Amino acid sequence: MNAEARLAYAERSERRFALAFATPGIVVLAVTTTFPLIYLVWQSLHDINLAMPALNRFVGLGNYERLFGDGEFWYALELTAVYTTVTVTLQLLLGLGMALLILRIPRAQTVFRIVAILPIVLAPVVVGLFWRTLMLSQTFGIVDFALRAVGLTPYNWLGVPDLAVIAVIAIHTWQWTPFVFLYLLAALVSLPEDLYEAARIDRANAWGRFIHITLPLIRPAIVIVVILRMTVALSAFAALYAATNGGPGTATEIINLFAYRKSFVELTIGYGAAAAVFLLVLTLGVTFVLFRLRRAVA
Repeated sequence: MNAEARLAYAERSERRFALAFATPGIVVLAVTTTFPLIYLVWQSLHDINLAMPALNRFVGLGNYERLFGDGEFWYALELTAVYTTVTVTLQLLLGLGMALLILRIPRAQTVFRIVAILPIVLAPVVVGLFWRTLMLSQTFGIVDFALRAVGLTPYNWLGVPDLAVIAVIAIHTWQWTPFVFLYLLAALVSLPEDLYEAARIDRANAWGRFIHITLPLIRPAIVIVVILRMTVALSAFAALYAATNGGPGTATEIINLFAYRKSFVELTIGYGAAAAVFLLVLTLGVTFVLFRLRRAVA
């Protein structure tokens, strides 16, 4: 066997070896994600009656036509856009600001990293219940206690629609800003110091160094953070459900909660599935656009 044949045989062996390792994961992924997604799309094309399965019928795009004519759905879509945009923007600004601040305190970086991990590792349900029962409770919540201590009037944070929207945005921002902080801090730590030394020699001020050196160098990291945070915000569910259950009324009902209510409360399974499919397509579209932007700035 000549050298080329041995090389080709080695390459085939490596491919078979890699395939053998990847096959179990691919099978598990197909069983747990691909098949359920196909079934979800199938459900969205049917009118499903759980009480009388014999009445189940194929309606094609009827559920989607009903969806786009539903004022509650359009409110949920608008709220989802506001919720995602505001939370991601706040997380990015606060996380970057914290990272820039902690970067100037080398001895405290380890402590702040440990503290920052705590909100991230909490289950979203725990986060929602924590804010609902301990932070924003109207009778003994920590936020209202602090307001009373400084002579201000407490508010029913989860009982007034506008305040409830602000509250759920604050909850999501509180839990996930530390993730942005840790990611951007790692990016900032890896920046070459000699560029900043040269800028100081050229008498560039702090703002100039940030705009012309720091921001361009960490732009790829910022785009990755935005992609990750937007996909999570679009699919948020557990923390909002635990904190407000979409209330008061439907004031904090984003598309995920809307699909849940239609499917498992009102038992219009096909209609709820159509809302879930729409959210899936929306998330994939936003992710595709953001990845294109990432390649453009990389």
